[in-house]
Amino acid sequence: MTIAASPSSLRTGTVDTHCPYCALQCGMRLTGTEIEPRDFPTNRGGLCQKGWTAAALLDSPGRLTQPLVKVDGELRPAGWDRALDLVANRVIELQARHGADAVAVFGGGGLTNEKAYLLGKFARVALGTSQIDYNGRFCMSSAAAAGTRAFGMDRGLPFPVEDLRDADAVLLVGGNPAETMPPFTQHLRDAELIVVDPRRSATAELANLHLQPAPGTDLALALGILHAVVADGHLRRDYLAARTTGFDEVWRIAATWWPERVERVTGVAAADQRAAATMLATAGNAYVLTARGTEQHARGTDMVSAWINLALALGLPGKPGSGFGCLTGQGNGQGGREHGQKADQLPGYRRLDDPAARAHVAAVWGVDPDSLPGPGRSAYELLDSAPKGLLVFGSNVLVSAPNAARIASRLSEVELLVVADVVMSETAATADVVLPVTQWAEEDGTMTNLEGRILLRRKAVTAPPGVRTDLAVLRGLATRLGQPEERFPEDEERVFDELRRASAGGIADYAGVSYDRLRDGEALHWPVPSVDHPGTPRAFLDGFAHPGGLARFAAVDHSGPAEPPDDEFPLQATTGRVLAHYQSGAQTRLVPELMAAVPELYVEVHPDTATRAGFADGDVTDVVSRRGTVRARVRCVPTIRVDLVFLPFHFPGDERANLLTNPALDPTSRMPEFKVCAVRLEAVT
Repeated sequence: MTIAASPSSLRTGTVDTHCPYCALQCGMRLTGTEIEPRDFPTNRGGLCQKGWTAAALLDSPGRLTQPLVKVDGELRPAGWDRALDLVANRVIELQARHGADAVAVFGGGGLTNEKAYLLGKFARVALGTSQIDYNGRFCMSSAAAAGTRAFGMDRGLPFPVEDLRDADAVLLVGGNPAETMPPFTQHLRDAELIVVDPRRSATAELANLHLQPAPGTDLALALGILHAVVADGHLRRDYLAARTTGFDEVWRIAATWWPERVERVTGVAAADQRAAATMLATAGNAYVLTARGTEQHARGTDMVSAWINLALALGLPGKPGSGFGCLTGQGNGQGGREHGQKADQLPGYRRLDDPAARAHVAAVWGVDPDSLPGPGRSAYELLDSAPKGLLVFGSNVLVSAPNAARIASRLSEVELLVVADVVMSETAATADVVLPVTQWAEEDGTMTNLEGRILLRRKAVTAPPGVRTDLAVLRGLATRLGQPEERFPEDEERVFDELRRASAGGIADYAGVSYDRLRDGEALHWPVPSVDHPGTPRAFLDGFAHPGGLARFAAVDHSGPAEPPDDEFPLQATTGRVLAHYQSGAQTRLVPELMAAVPELYVEVHPDTATRAGFADGDVTDVVSRRGTVRARVRCVPTIRVDLVFLPFHFPGDERANLLTNPALDPTSRMPEFKVCAVRLEAVT
């Protein structure tokens, strides 16, 4: 049976929409392929270089426009029926031989809410597999776990980003928004800014105080600043008594981390620790914000918890004009983890192992709750397990996963690899079947930005002939696997209406959100439990989401990185993003203007470190870890720590920074330790 793509009609004139890249989701107007910024609260008329060039992909020669099937080791064009029939038949065969969990699904934090929702439903209902996770596990999982532990709810920013404009002081830990989301920095202009980063990043250049700890020592630094808060008389005892529990256990640890001891571990001067404590404590309005630099560690959940502890000790969360938040990275990194593509979750941020949650969602889906599989493996563990079949939607795991050479080897053992994507990513190039799908301006769909605001991203142009929506692909596969057509709608609004019902009563409750309300321009931050509810732009003002309404301190202590430097690997490497590129670079590397800005992998090295290793600025070096080697051009940067090197992770092949990174996993979030691994520099042979 042929499953036709959703009919589409060319929209003329100007369409108000949102940028396809980061979680700021900047407002823009699109006329054909012409972009102009608009005055939306997150970007206030600004766009970054990626946003300005976002339309280049709409007519890029790198677009995928027809299904491809591997024949004799080569991907060749095929019709949709042949491609979908092949995938469905192979899935049926593999599951018949090896069980339902033999086939896995891997999603992405850039998928719309509708896609993320239907992908989770497809895995658990059409495939009956527990093996589903997504690349957000590599991005926000530690912050999500720490936020849930402290507040009972994970919403990146539990306040509108515009609130930051009235801040007197902001502590930003492990983030570089001046490069990763430049319009965000305008909200910080009037605040005293404290930046924690081992690099002198573009954001650190804006700071009033830059704290430059040794990689992997953020938790010790948080304990030192907390110690100074208490010792210098800044502890908000009234707030602690009224709104929190568990501080005594935290203080028993922090009491042993006086700033001078912390200085010996982190390299951050005791005076600067005390200055940071004073700046935050004496500010009228203050915020503590975290990002990937302090989250992507084998103890990332505890690291974020330590910064939350500091914010709670200062009485910031749930206070008007102050608070704690984390900067979500991917475009739908927030919504993507709320509605079911994460290994342990069901829509509405419900837990998959909660019988009541299973019953509610199963009723919406029209299936027996007992038929739903339990929690599956986390992202790295799923990929490393080499399932017999793997369906990848919107992710480029061969570049983005840690220990990338091992993941490439494991995926080569997969008997059926299917990739649905917009472009021929490095992962798609190795697939058995490649399915071309629509991108941001070619479809309607909702996104949830870094502040929990649900946005309607509007269709503005017609997709190329031969391209289908992800929803149509999922429907085509589901019906071939024996599911009734009505269970897997391909109309975005119908899918969203079902998502609303599935999320109703959950932590991330979208029940009151509708396309009509979004079309009318309403600003709706979840939870929105009813159609007459105005949304919740500022969470926690009346209490936290734990029973009893109290926030919970977490007693955490410093232990250092999973892989410290040694004589064989004396340096530490950290990875991150640059202004011109996004994520694995599969899309931005197709934009000539962005590639011209940053065309190749480089490694930032302190001049003294480069000299000792025998290199000068502009030389090419091999960066070597226990897992692999990358070749990069040396950039001598006098402001970086002498024991640190930095590499962007946007490049493929032998330039993959993740050939180096350590897959050691956080025991709670299952986040890999992307942000620090031991390396050395070698001459190119």
